[in-house]
Amino acid sequence: MNTVLTDHSTTDLGIIQIAPEVLEIIAGIAAIDIDGVADMSGGIVGGISEMLGLKSLKRGVKVQIGAEETIIDVSIVIEYGFRIPDVSRQIQQSVQQAIYSMTGIQVSAVHIHIESVHFNELENSSEHEFIQPIRQR
Repeated sequence: MNTVLTDHSTTDLGIIQIAPEVLEIIAGIAAIDIDGVADMSGGIVGGISEMLGLKSLKRGVKVQIGAEETIIDVSIVIEYGFRIPDVSRQIQQSVQQAIYSMTGIQVSAVHIHIESVHFNELENSSEHEFIQPIRQR
């Protein structure tokens, strides 16, 4: 198992090791809590897992651990109407802060990937007419 050792990884009682999956879960929770994030995007593997009833808190998150840096990739579905740059910055700050406060690990980069846009269902039929696609003649 690959592990990440924090700056204070050795105590008088032993070694503290943090699995990369733990960082993925922390990042996933921090990202989904941001207003404007409709869902995490897990791709094909995440979709198959969910169909089998295995919803994962780390879905849509990838952690890359190098000798000098830790990089987090977060793939999301954004709510229609939210400003993508603002939501992305909030995710970056939230993920970086959550990982540092829980583990002491300094994240060097948080990359945001917008995979899709979620549209809320409209209740009014007049609103439906407004957003229907233009029909080819």
